[in-house]
Amino acid sequence: MFHSYSAKKHFQKEKNLIHLIKKNSNRLLTINLLLLLFSLLNANSILAQADTIPQKVLPARSNWYDKISIRGYAQIRYNRLLETNENLGCEQCDRSWGNNGGFFMRRMRIIFFGQIAKNVYFYVQPDFASSPSSDRLHFAQIRDAYFDVGIDKHNRFRFRIGQSKVPYGFENMQSSQNRLPLDRSDALNSAVSNERDIGVFFYWASKEKRKLLSRLVSEGYKGSGDYGILAIGVYNGQLANSPELNNTPHIVTRVTYPIELKKQILEIGLQAYTGKYVISKSNVSANVKVNANYNYLDQRLAATFVLYPKPFGILAEYNIGKGPQFNKITNAIEEKNLNGGYILTSYLINIHKQVLIPFVRYHFYDGGKKHELDARSYTVNETEIGLEWQVNKNFELVAHYTISKRRYEDAKLPQNTQTGNLLRLQAQVNF
Repeated sequence: MFHSYSAKKHFQKEKNLIHLIKKNSNRLLTINLLLLLFSLLNANSILAQADTIPQKVLPARSNWYDKISIRGYAQIRYNRLLETNENLGCEQCDRSWGNNGGFFMRRMRIIFFGQIAKNVYFYVQPDFASSPSSDRLHFAQIRDAYFDVGIDKHNRFRFRIGQSKVPYGFENMQSSQNRLPLDRSDALNSAVSNERDIGVFFYWASKEKRKLLSRLVSEGYKGSGDYGILAIGVYNGQLANSPELNNTPHIVTRVTYPIELKKQILEIGLQAYTGKYVISKSNVSANVKVNANYNYLDQRLAATFVLYPKPFGILAEYNIGKGPQFNKITNAIEEKNLNGGYILTSYLINIHKQVLIPFVRYHFYDGGKKHELDARSYTVNETEIGLEWQVNKNFELVAHYTISKRRYEDAKLPQNTQTGNLLRLQAQVNF
């Protein structure tokens, strides 16, 4: 009987406990939900505060290839339309002029460049469309291979070491990717054929002027690029990809200054070089008289004026000097005076996202060309009327009508004057 009472009492306690749990279960559930919600809100608050606290950022790992960029361009030409004289040609300009000329790859360049350190920049540009002669095309050849070393934190003072453009002549330094006429003028380009040589060049420009010089290219105003406000250099003087032949370097200097005047930008420059040029024995015909050591004085002085096309533009350069030149009367290569220049006018038209630039250039040259056979004697009068159509940033077309009169002679060629006209076309892709 005692056991029966005890069991009943225990049963009653369990029953009361179950009733109490059931009674308070809703309250417990509500409390737990509130606690969970409070925890979530508190966690979000902590995370929000954490976003405002400066975090220690680990430096990103730098790979060598992250500092190297690649770009390039290619030009395909056809020069035979409306041609009136197949014997008219220009060895220095474009070897696809005239008889047997056809479709021609003028340039195919891939450029590797980069600021590999705060004060070290490199630039390498091979060309895969070089033409060593009229019957040999598409050879690979180094055009540029240099590095810049800055000597202050903003690289206002820098040395350029290697093969690069010689700072002589605005048009010579202007990239063929940006230039309006299809070829550089005989007058300035005869100073430094292919525009390049190997040496050391010092450049200086303020931080602001460096930005302006770069902007004149990047914004489509046909600038020459950043070759400093002041340039001084020494170089072999035997032209690009050629060895030194007389242990006497050429010396060059250039001063230029771009000025912003309201909406217009002007640039005025003066440049000069001097040295001794050695004519290669393979470039001298039999029985032609030459100096005993094949050395000839080679010096020039040039002035530049630029009114950037905003929208009307003018570019003019003129140079005088002395250099080797063939004399038919004496059958000798002699040091003779030379002179010549050009003037180019243009007008920049923006149509939606496309650009049209009509242009006219006249150029004149009277003198020798040291890099050609027997330092050929030349007289050139040429007018060019053209239109550049930039379809987009990656593709452009140029139509270029040339009216030319050229007189040239060497020991193998008697005085030869050729007059003619031709329409030239070029397609260019930029990548």
